[in-house]
Amino acid sequence: MTNSNISSIDSLLHQTTYLDNGQLVEWKGQMDDVYSTISSTETYQPTHLGTVPHMDEPTALKVLDSAVRAYDQGQGSWPTMKVKDRIECMSSFVEIMKTKRSEVVKLLMWEIGKTLADSEKEFDRTVEYIYDTIEDYKQLDRDCSKFEKVGGINAHIRRGPLGVVLCLGPYNYPLNETFALLIPALIMGNTAVFKPAKHGVLLLSPLLEAFQQSFPDGVINVIYGRGREVAAPIMKTGKIDVLALIGNSKSAIALQDQHPYKNRLRLILGLEAKNPAIVLPSADLDLAIEECINGTLSYNGQRCTALKIVYVHEDIKEEFNKRFSKRVDELKFGQPWEDGVKLTPLPEPGKPAYIQELIDDAKEKGAKILNEKGGKTTENYIYPAVLYPVTESMRVYQEEQFGPVIPVKSFNDIQDLLNEISKSNYGQQVSLFGDNVEALAPLIDVLANLVCRVNLNSSCQRGPDVLPFTGRKDSAVGTLSVHDALRSFSIRTFVASKDNPKNNNIIRDLLKSNKSNFVNTDYLL
Repeated sequence: MTNSNISSIDSLLHQTTYLDNGQLVEWKGQMDDVYSTISSTETYQPTHLGTVPHMDEPTALKVLDSAVRAYDQGQGSWPTMKVKDRIECMSSFVEIMKTKRSEVVKLLMWEIGKTLADSEKEFDRTVEYIYDTIEDYKQLDRDCSKFEKVGGINAHIRRGPLGVVLCLGPYNYPLNETFALLIPALIMGNTAVFKPAKHGVLLLSPLLEAFQQSFPDGVINVIYGRGREVAAPIMKTGKIDVLALIGNSKSAIALQDQHPYKNRLRLILGLEAKNPAIVLPSADLDLAIEECINGTLSYNGQRCTALKIVYVHEDIKEEFNKRFSKRVDELKFGQPWEDGVKLTPLPEPGKPAYIQELIDDAKEKGAKILNEKGGKTTENYIYPAVLYPVTESMRVYQEEQFGPVIPVKSFNDIQDLLNEISKSNYGQQVSLFGDNVEALAPLIDVLANLVCRVNLNSSCQRGPDVLPFTGRKDSAVGTLSVHDALRSFSIRTFVASKDNPKNNNIIRDLLKSNKSNFVNTDYLL
């Protein structure tokens, strides 16, 4: 697949290999076709992009054994390697990765319908994330390059790896959010089996050789196929120490249930959310409307951090609804590479029909479509519908829609609204719009205990990546950020010795000999 013209596919990309134990192994079995919902012809038809292996259980288990051998119960060369050497491997990877930018960006657009600007941003943000992770890991190691003396005990405390990681990324950020799991897992000394998402799978192809060339055999292994056919059997073996997944809670629960040793399994999960916007009477409506547009419809609302429901105070609902609906209808739909485009084809062929089901259910229960274009459907899109008034009985209220439909609900009593939000199964973020400090202060204090990020007069988002990204209830397990992810994929471990002349001499000899990769006080610059 060439990159001279981002608006056309000159050749198909057939990913015929998978990465196992440092080798790109040729797959001889069944292949899965990869299609884009973007049409390159006047009469609509999906665009064939290429093929990927449809791997089976025996092959997946063989790949798993490569990761298990590389970790070798903590005795492998990777988990016992010096920090600076693991950093050199990661630095080598990111330098090769940067040469693949145009290929990955083009595939991001064609596979998942992400705009050119957002595709470029995802790639560049991921590169920056890797650099930031390397620097934060250096600082973590510097902080550990010392002994602590407590109660007659000398302790040398570091962070050690957890074991073998099964990494499963999402289709909406198939590069950035996947690497937000994979990169810290690897650099902390874990080994990994990684399966790309169903959509956004080919864009990893340009990076397979970079993985192969940069890391020792078995450290990173890449498989393809359906989760129930390859991921579930891997979990059943009990050989996975960490399940790192960004996706749906049902999938996470199903995989956890396959593992025979629940207490041994560490979970690092980014799951769904139903992030609300709360528009108070004192809100700057110009600002609130623009931020709610971005929050609800950036990448067609296909983000866990998207605003999934908008609560508007009774006093301003009519003006907000009128102006907000008008702005939604002004958004341009088109191909990802077109200038000024905000809405792009949906990567999941069945998504327009699902969104239509939500709209029909809401209309049957009393809601109306406020914007003229709302619900208009093409072969690969359904135009965003602003639904009002929304009630708790409607599916669009209950489900995380993950697509272009916007439920709006009015409120009068703020305590009733807080009670409603507290009953939600999710607790990731909230957007709070208002200028009255007297009203904002108590709301912030309560909302901070219901969600994990309160966005004041701004839409919900994940970044910057140095900030903690997590959630309460069914929205997350563990915390991801440059700083926190290194800790999520590791555990504190230390060497302790009683403070006496014999032990102290042994420690001095260990440090002088430089024989131990764990017991050392080298300072990384």
